[in-house]
Amino acid sequence: MLKKLVRCIREYRRDAILSPVFVSCEVFLEVLIPWLMAKLIDNGIDKGDMQYILKCGLVLVAAALASLAFGAASGMAAARASAGFAKNLRHDIFHRVQGFSFTNIDRFSTSGLVTRLTTDVTNMQNAFQMIIRIAVRAPVMLAFAMIMAFRVNARLALIFLGVMPVLALGLFLLTSRAFPIFDRVFKTYDKLNSVVGENLHAIRVVKSFVQEEHEREKFEAVSREIYFDFSKAERIVVLNMPLMQFCVYACMIAVSWQGAKLIVAGGMTAGLLMTMFSYIMQILMSLMIVAMILTMLTISRASARRICEVLDEESDIASGPDAVTEVADGSIEFRGVSFSYAKDPGKLCLRDVDLKIKPGETVGILGGTGAAKSTLVQLIPRLYDATEGQILVGGRDVREYDLNALRDAVAMVLQKNTLFSGTIRDNLRWGDPEASDEALRHVCRLARADEFIDTFPDGYDTWIEQGGTNVSGGQKQRLCIARALLKKPKILILDDSTSAVDTRTDALIRQAFAEEIPNTTKLIIAQRVTSVQDADHILVLDNGRVDAWGVHDELLRTNDIYREVYQSQVKGGDEDAQV
Repeated sequence: MLKKLVRCIREYRRDAILSPVFVSCEVFLEVLIPWLMAKLIDNGIDKGDMQYILKCGLVLVAAALASLAFGAASGMAAARASAGFAKNLRHDIFHRVQGFSFTNIDRFSTSGLVTRLTTDVTNMQNAFQMIIRIAVRAPVMLAFAMIMAFRVNARLALIFLGVMPVLALGLFLLTSRAFPIFDRVFKTYDKLNSVVGENLHAIRVVKSFVQEEHEREKFEAVSREIYFDFSKAERIVVLNMPLMQFCVYACMIAVSWQGAKLIVAGGMTAGLLMTMFSYIMQILMSLMIVAMILTMLTISRASARRICEVLDEESDIASGPDAVTEVADGSIEFRGVSFSYAKDPGKLCLRDVDLKIKPGETVGILGGTGAAKSTLVQLIPRLYDATEGQILVGGRDVREYDLNALRDAVAMVLQKNTLFSGTIRDNLRWGDPEASDEALRHVCRLARADEFIDTFPDGYDTWIEQGGTNVSGGQKQRLCIARALLKKPKILILDDSTSAVDTRTDALIRQAFAEEIPNTTKLIIAQRVTSVQDADHILVLDNGRVDAWGVHDELLRTNDIYREVYQSQVKGGDEDAQV
């Protein structure tokens, strides 16, 4: 885990090294100052030597200024290194997620990934800055102060060594109890992000069902859970302070008692005793900082583990070493294909699918809810890999293709249409970043999107809100179809993507497909029989199996499922007409 995180330092390695070097110089001068003060008191003030006082005073000022300069340099280097480390960490997590297959993404919730990219990365940034600066400062000061304390008086310095095991044991017990609670808290943060994200995403549904109070209760319940966990953890961690204070005061009393005896016996000067008190504070403050570092590392350890879960996740779908970079045509063939989301042959949602589709054909896909229609088409661009069997595109197994080449040849308009914040022009150019304005207008005419775009005051420069919330469902679907057409794909998959448009517009879109992209293989998943009845072939799925394969008239005669769907829709239409 540590090696994986250290790799994220990269170009900020120089700052990460300079920060502890500068802080070590700062600490050395801070530890030297009490010793110089003792010299000033014993050899200057007590003896009334003004020349020595002036000389030693100048050295003290120079040491203080140098310590300040080293401290500032260390702080700036640590800030650059920690911010850069966090930037690289976010970069690596995000790029790793971009390479995930749908199976990988299914293992992490959306809210969990958001928490890792925000809260967890911030915790790691704070921890990293603490490690390269404060975590270096504390042990270096502890070591230097102990060395100087033994130089001043070894007998008094032994008092510190007696206290340190007590403090170390106490800190270990406290942090070991706090870690499981902090680990649990971050999992609860995932739930909180999920509740907030779901509420904001579906705010119209919440308001239309007057469920604001229910959503508030959900939020308060999760927030309360975080509060109680954090309170419990903080109650444990806060015990660090009284433990530290006990050790500080115990040392001061013991040093005062023994130091007074030595001064009376002539074995120590007042200046050296004052120096010992300074070293007491430096040593014990260092231990206090160590306690704080352990607390922060306890929190960040949970974050580090969660981040490494993402960084360690290997995509189960990747391009081969000699991947094919050109898809010959839009032919599709399924050979004994079965699929399970759990990779368990006993829990198949697709079973023994055999299909052969020629380039340029239009295939309609019908089936009830849960028939695995979407699952079937998602195997074609390798959003998932088949559990059993083989899928061929352009005459080659999809596993032989470079992933980018395969997915560039396949355009999908998914069941859940998504538009991104930006102009209509920006959204369309996801299909082709170099597309001309004329090309944009052409695909919008094919998708019948030009009808409403031309009514907007800003036309193609109309701003689309995140998720496309300021356009209707039908408008969103037509923009997504236009975006897919801009790719000039060899295979076009429409996953129930005309459900929100009227039947006339649906028919015009299909007519445009037939006339304008005859060489593109078209797979149309639909609930309306009218959307697929003119297709070259119609596939009927039932419970993950191929129930029928044929044309409209043939299926009306031979297939019960198709006939039942057709008659229910025709009968419903007749009743509507009578009304």
